[in-house]
Parts: sequence; structure tokens; C-alpha cells
Amino acid sequence: MPKQGTPSKIENKSPTQGMKWSFAAGTNLLSNLNAKIERQSKLKINEFAKELRSFSSVDMSGRNFGDEGLFFLAESLGYNQTAEEVSFAANGITAAGIKAFDGVLQSNIVLKTLDLSGNPIGDEGVKSLCDILVNNTGIQKLLLNSTDLGDEGAKGIAELLKKNSTLRILELNNNMIDYSGFTSLAGALLENNTIRNLHLNNNYGGALGANALAKGLEGNKSLRELHLHGNSIGDEGAHALTSGLSSHKGKLALLDIGNNSISSKGAFHAAEYVKKNKSLLWLNLYMNDIGDEGAEKIAEALKENRTLTTIDLGGNNIRAKGAAAISPVLKDNSVITTLELGYNPIGPDGAQALAEVLKFHGNVKTLKLGWCQIGAKGAESVADMLRYNTTISILDLRANGLRDEGAVCLARSLKVVNEALTSLDLGFNEIRDDGAFAIAQALKTNEDVAVTALNLASNLFTKFGQSALTDARDHVFEMSEKEINIFF
Repeated sequence: MPKQGTPSKIENKSPTQGMKWSFAAGTNLLSNLNAKIERQSKLKINEFAKELRSFSSVDMSGRNFGDEGLFFLAESLGYNQTAEEVSFAANGITAAGIKAFDGVLQSNIVLKTLDLSGNPIGDEGVKSLCDILVNNTGIQKLLLNSTDLGDEGAKGIAELLKKNSTLRILELNNNMIDYSGFTSLAGALLENNTIRNLHLNNNYGGALGANALAKGLEGNKSLRELHLHGNSIGDEGAHALTSGLSSHKGKLALLDIGNNSISSKGAFHAAEYVKKNKSLLWLNLYMNDIGDEGAEKIAEALKENRTLTTIDLGGNNIRAKGAAAISPVLKDNSVITTLELGYNPIGPDGAQALAEVLKFHGNVKTLKLGWCQIGAKGAESVADMLRYNTTISILDLRANGLRDEGAVCLARSLKVVNEALTSLDLGFNEIRDDGAFAIAQALKTNEDVAVTALNLASNLFTKFGQSALTDARDHVFEMSEKEINIFF
């Protein structure tokens, strides 16, 4: 069964969509293709080849040239001194097409990034590619997302990692790698000390896979980013992984364990890791179920941590109590600059707890509170905070049922000079014409408004409200030459 998020069908908007390619010397044109189509095919593929020889970054995704087209194009990569980044993503390339790279990639030392995502090359194709790349000394970034890659393919990649010291970034998202494949990759991590970023989002690692990976991480010094979003590792996997990371001799900067069925128990283990860690900059626990109890554990850890800049706790069933636990931590913390709490029912009380602290304290620059049920009362607290806050640049308040009452409160604050706020998202808030008029008036009143992006999409105002906002935007430009992008 395909994993959620894995594309089942790749849309191709190329003018050459559906075209059968036939260029190799001596091939007979398929009977259903006429000479005109063949000429067009040759012209197109020659244009593609010219691109490869002319530009350092070439995007050939979704051009549907298939295996035959790749055999023709691969020749343009041999001894190529120009192309550094090439995407052949979503082109219907199979395992047979990968053989086109043999003898080509071994001799190319300029190509740094190769993207083959969205091609059904499978384990066989991945293993062929790995055999070829063993002797490649140029490619630093390899993208194999959504390539029908399973445990056997992961085993091939693991063997490559043991021998290749050039690869820095490896993306294997949206595939079918199970516990066995994770074990192979973990073994490779013990021997490879040059890989920096490993992306395994939306695979089937589970708790056993996380446990295997943890053992590999203990002996690895090079890894800086680990992306394990959507692997169903659960609390047991979170425990094993964070234990392994605590023994990790390197300096991990980013950990993504979002959408992994982690509860407050798993949050406890993550918190223990965060307490002791001195290198982590970015932690993603998005779309788990840590609740208020888990939020309290993370808050305790943040009192001791002074490296984390970005924390994503969105979609974790955190309520006002959890928001109240996180808020005081922000008071004396100048390191946290991005806080995502969207999709948590923190309500007006949670919004108030955050606003009271952020009014005069902290260094939060991006605050995301979309789908938090804060209502007009919560908007009032946020609006009051904006009158005094000097750090928040991006504020997301989507889908909070603000209505006209909440919009009017925020409009009052927009009249006050706030040099920090540049982006305000009020989409999906049931705002009608009165709210639109209030915001328009605020923009006209404050010529020094710093806002450059205002999202009001999916609200309920009529063409009159939209017209008022458009007039306000034009007025600001006329008076100060500042452009405000308003999205309806």
C-alpha cells in the first residue's frame, strides 16, 4: 500500500507529454509514430542536450523522455565541465535507463547534485546507480525520493556509503525502506564519516528501524541533519533514537521526528536529550500527540538548552495548560526565534499566556498560531502584544475564528508603528466587510507600516471589502513607495 504523501501519478505539463522518444542510431521508429513526431523528438532532445552543455543548473524534471531519452542525454554529461546541478526527476526512467550513466558519471567530476526523484527505478536501478557512483568523486547531493526503493536498494546505498567519501546529502524520502533497510544504513553510518544530511521521511522504519539507526549514530561523527518524519517510530523508537543521539560523537543540528505517533512518554525522552544537547538548532515534533504533559516536559528542557532556535510543536493536542508552560521559558531566552504551535487547541487563554510574555520579552521572530481556536478574545491579546513587541516579523493566525471583532482588534494595533512585523496571515477567519474596512483604514493611517505581505484569502468579505483593501494598498504605495502584497 503506498505511503501517504507518495505521488501515485506524476503530472507532466511539458509540451512533449506522452511523446515516445526514439533517437538511438539504428532504431526503427515505432509504427504508430510518423516522421514529423520523430523530427520533433530529435529537436527536443537535442535542445535538452544543449542545455546540459550550456548551464550550471539544469532542471529537466517532468519532460517524459524515459530510458531512451536518458541514453541520449547521458552522453552530454561525460566529461561535462559546465553542469553542476541536474534534475532528471519524474521522467519515467526505469532500472534499464540507469545503465546510461555507466562510463559517464565515473568520468564526470563537475556534477555536484543529481536528482532522480519520482522515477520508478526500484531496487535494481538504485543498485546499478550505486555501483556506478562508487568511483564518482564529484556528486555531493543525491536525491532518490519516491523511486520505489526498498530494503535491497537501501542495502546498495549502504555499501556505497562505506566506500564513497564525497556524498554529503542523501534524500530517500517517500520510499518503502523497512527495518532491514534501516539496519543496513545504520551499519554504513558506522563506517562513513562524511555524510552530513540523511533524509528518510515517510518510510517504514518503525521502532526497530529507529533502534538500529541509533546504534549507527553512536559511532558517527559527521551527521548534522536527520529527517525521520512519518516512520511510525512511536515512544519506543523515540527513546532508542534519543539515547543513541546522546552518545553521538558529532554535532547534530537538526532532528525531525514529526508524525511518528509519539506521546508524552516519547516527549520525555526527547526532552532529556534536549536538556543535555549543545548543538541542536532545529527540533521538529510536528503532528504527534505529546499533549500538555509532553509540552511541559519540553518546556522544562528548554530552560536548560541554549542552542535551539526553531521548535515545531504543531498538531500535538496541546491546550492552554501546555501553552502556559512554554510561555515563561521564552521570557529569558534570546535564542529561540521560530515557534510553531499551529493545529493545537490552545484557545484564547493559551494565546493570552504567550502574548503576555512576548509583549516585552524573548526574541521570537516567527510565531505560528494557525488553527489554534483563539477566537476574537485571543486576537485581542495578540493585538495588545503587537503594540509593544519589537521582534516578531512573521505572524500566522489562520483559521482562528477571529471574525470582524478580532480583525478590528488587530487593525487598531496596525495603526501603531511596528517596525518588525512584515508578514501577517489572517486567512480562513470568517472576516467580513467591517473587518476588511478596519484593516484598510489602519494601513492608510500608518504610512510607516512595515507589513509587506498580508494574507486574507478564504474570508467572507465582498468586493467592497476587497476594493477598500486594494485602495489602501495603492495609497500606501503612493505615499511611501512601499509595496504591500495582499492575497485574497
